[in-house]
Amino acid sequence: MQIAACCLVVGGAISLSTAASASIITYNFDISGSQEVPAVDTPATGVGLVTINTETNLLTWDISYQDLIGTMTVAHFHGPADFGANAPVELDITDTGTPGTQSGSFLGEAMITNDQMAQLLDGLWYINIHSTFSPPGEIRGQVIPAPGVIGLLAFAGCIGSSRKRRAN
Repeated sequence: MQIAACCLVVGGAISLSTAASASIITYNFDISGSQEVPAVDTPATGVGLVTINTETNLLTWDISYQDLIGTMTVAHFHGPADFGANAPVELDITDTGTPGTQSGSFLGEAMITNDQMAQLLDGLWYINIHSTFSPPGEIRGQVIPAPGVIGLLAFAGCIGSSRKRRAN
């Protein structure tokens, strides 16, 4: 039990230190109507992949969506806001996508300010895809970091070590 607890602490520390010192941070997140405020009943879904270079402030995005009830009108990054809260537009990405469609994608990059980067790193930005069906937004996704791979590997290794000891 002590080994597992120790591994949790070590794995978490490695995961946090990796994210804190990395120059490229990756965010993977789901996009849905249930994340809208208020929630929107829609079959539409999406996924987002966002990276931020903490040394150059370069933000990149690859976002896809499908099955909107309406057609896409505009899309933005909003912030700062936690889950369940709304915020103003930080970055308009409409021109990197496919307006007038029910399924499509956005691919682009932009330089952001230090304040915007701090908000992103704190998980306070979200993507909002607006449509003719729901002009305030049909689907939304909070931009949250992907788990630290090194931390997860360290955690998995500790669990395996703990099980091996019990067998002996």
